[in-house]
Amino acid sequence: MAELGFADGVLFFPVTAFDGKDRVDSEVVEQHIATGVEHGPGAVFAACGTGEYHALGFDEYEIVVRAAVRATAGRVPVVAGVGGPLGQAVACARIAERAGARALLVLPPYLVQGPQEGLVAYVQAIAAASLLPVIVYHRGTAKFSTASIARLLEDERVAGIKDGVGDVALAQEFVLTARRSGRSDVLFFNGLLTAELSQAAYAAIGVPLYSSAVFAMAPDIATAFYRAYREGDQEIQARLLDGFYAPLVRLRDETPGFAVALIKAGLRLRGVDVGPVRAPLVDPNPDQLERLRGLLEQGRALIA
Repeated sequence: MAELGFADGVLFFPVTAFDGKDRVDSEVVEQHIATGVEHGPGAVFAACGTGEYHALGFDEYEIVVRAAVRATAGRVPVVAGVGGPLGQAVACARIAERAGARALLVLPPYLVQGPQEGLVAYVQAIAAASLLPVIVYHRGTAKFSTASIARLLEDERVAGIKDGVGDVALAQEFVLTARRSGRSDVLFFNGLLTAELSQAAYAAIGVPLYSSAVFAMAPDIATAFYRAYREGDQEIQARLLDGFYAPLVRLRDETPGFAVALIKAGLRLRGVDVGPVRAPLVDPNPDQLERLRGLLEQGRALIA
């Protein structure tokens, strides 16, 4: 993991905090990230999906990325999300570079689904907008073919591939494509929602890294799982998957957008004033909030 300077740890996707007037609260963002870094993540992915990139203006985006850079203080790399409309993605790439990010996570384009040639051009245009390496996110309106991944890997600025589709056979082809091209430096990530549930399958095909939204609200639980995963402790992994992660996914799947909303709710339950999610996402109702509280208590009991 030397190329991007990632440490050995969970990939941390922090939330973006909003105050009572719906403004980005940079102090809370910085505190939230600094607290998470104390638990030893491999990198911080700021203003990405969990950080509500879709809901941020340019000024707000810069505030979030700068807060992340201050909070990490060089201890781990900051990767900033970019994507959506191409003009917005290019502008955000330049903002992230000025703000001190070390790399970019290229989120899918907005609304439209282009052909493979267009998707490759989309990534190339973003990569050309700054000097930062880019990680390609394979999901949604940006589903790449093996041939497209091969073309993208010809550019050394493409430093990683994050899979959010869940086709393990295709992800295996991406790994083999990188190997054939001689790109041993390419990082591969499991980017599925609540990736802990599927990481055993990804590790088996040569994808050792995964993103963890749970780390943002419960770094103790997420780190305990990661440690068990790295040490091959099947008993602890199974205990957490069955008693915490699987029921959390069932709760998450009740409402669209809960992959983010539950994380912010979990932080508020800890007393971190990150505020609500922005539309079109919605916060959990009182019953769902109590169930989340119970799950977090159960998760901590399992690692006690």
